[in-house]
Amino acid sequence: MKLRIEKIVYGGMGLAHQAEGESAGRAVFVPFTLPGESVEARLEESKGGFADAELVQVLEPSSDRAMPGCAHFGECGGCHLQHASYKAQLDLKAAVLQETMERAGLADLPEIHVHAGEPWGYRNRIRLRVTEVGGRLRVGYLRRGSNDFLSVTECPIAAPLLWRAATALLRLAEDDKTARWIRTVVEVEFFTTRDESALQMTVFVRQRQVGGFDLFCERLRGLVPELTGAGVMMLRAEGPRRVERPRAIAAWGAEGLSYRAAGEKYWVSRGGFFQVNRFLVDELVRLVAADRRGALAWDLYAGVGLFSWALKAGFDEVVAVEAAADDLAKTFKGTGRRAVSTTTVEFLRGAVVQRERPELVVMDPPRAGVGAEVCALLGRVQARELVYVSCDPVTLGRDLKAMVDFGYRISELHLVDLFPQTFHQETVAVLQRS
Repeated sequence: MKLRIEKIVYGGMGLAHQAEGESAGRAVFVPFTLPGESVEARLEESKGGFADAELVQVLEPSSDRAMPGCAHFGECGGCHLQHASYKAQLDLKAAVLQETMERAGLADLPEIHVHAGEPWGYRNRIRLRVTEVGGRLRVGYLRRGSNDFLSVTECPIAAPLLWRAATALLRLAEDDKTARWIRTVVEVEFFTTRDESALQMTVFVRQRQVGGFDLFCERLRGLVPELTGAGVMMLRAEGPRRVERPRAIAAWGAEGLSYRAAGEKYWVSRGGFFQVNRFLVDELVRLVAADRRGALAWDLYAGVGLFSWALKAGFDEVVAVEAAADDLAKTFKGTGRRAVSTTTVEFLRGAVVQRERPELVVMDPPRAGVGAEVCALLGRVQARELVYVSCDPVTLGRDLKAMVDFGYRISELHLVDLFPQTFHQETVAVLQRS
């Protein structure tokens, strides 16, 4: 089937419409394509008014088409846009953001400012599957569109230290002194700092192996001197849906690492959340906190306090709210900053009762967004300014529409490309009270 690609949609797929036949007009989604390209595609699955297809051949390539930088692109489920030049990736993401906001019912949008970074080697964290293939241990990711293991020999979007550590692990799998223990590992996660001066490792197992972990860590540090700490998590299927819930069963070395960003140091526990792009964190903090002043600011969904630190320079008081506040407490120890260990909803309910009114509210929620109740509570709080940091434009559009309905206007939209080579994007939206 020949198709003309019209645009790229959120998820990275090219959208076309069937031109002829009894299904003429049906929407067809084709991966690894670009707007304007003529392609030959093979239908894979039809779902009512649309269908998924696989790319067979590019008949008329776009001038934005580029050579992928990874040998596993197309098979691996991690990247979606390596076939596009980096400038084209940025333009595509901006177009997706604009359309998503408009589909949410938002009008009179400000110009989208795009903030680019290094397109390769940017990830400070990777999590790899570990599987035996042909009698030898291999690391990899999930194959695109499935739960099947794909052995990989490189990952160009990862910081070089992370892949060096993965390679060292495989070397130790061939060592008689460490091989038995390593072969109980089913997944491994590596996390490093911006300058790759320190490394944390978490290994995931499904069966307890008596002894061997400390020796493994010591031998790994011999190959990767940056290793400062490691832990073992047991994966167990629990509940009626058999969800795998990890439980810590062993540790070695430091429990986390000190991560320097935007001129400050943050304590990140092993397995704790931190922004994944080691080159653009400073820019993200600057967009959120720079030149903002007042008496009181709230940092909701604060994590390790990434924005709270920077906000303290312009506000008399900063309250950081985080349901899991262990890292936050360590980061704030002895600084005079206030950390509240509770959910955002519970905090806002109390603030409404106490009639607290900050000048600024910063929120960086998970992919699901803040939701209707938080929007309603913020509408009652009536802060002068809101800064919303989002990794999902769909839930962002939903929440921004609610805040506009509560009397706010969107004054700034920033697309921060924390995830080059993928369809994912980070957005910073600034809202003012009308």
